[in-house]
Amino acid sequence: MTEAQMLKLDDENFDETTGSGVTLVDFYADWCGPCRMLAPVLEQVATDLGTKAKVGKLDIDKSHKIAGNFQVTSVPTMILFKDGKEVNRLVGLREAKEILEFVTAAL
Repeated sequence: MTEAQMLKLDDENFDETTGSGVTLVDFYADWCGPCRMLAPVLEQVATDLGTKAKVGKLDIDKSHKIAGNFQVTSVPTMILFKDGKEVNRLVGLREAKEILEFVTAAL
């Protein structure tokens, strides 16, 4: 999955995207160094997951309301959704293997 295929989430498509199946959402900010370091890791995770789960990114500076609704206070924060409900979260920079295990536990 390339960067173009990584889902870009915002106020308009968040509920629809996370509403069915398993979706990993990276809450990030452009000014966040660890967030930039996490981007290629998440691209690898998305490739490894294929069609088993969706992987998307949500810019907290552009979607304040959603970030606030999920009480995201530090970035990067990865929240795992299953059928629209939060099932787990990871905070901080992580390795691909750990993120894959985190997501596959919910499948």
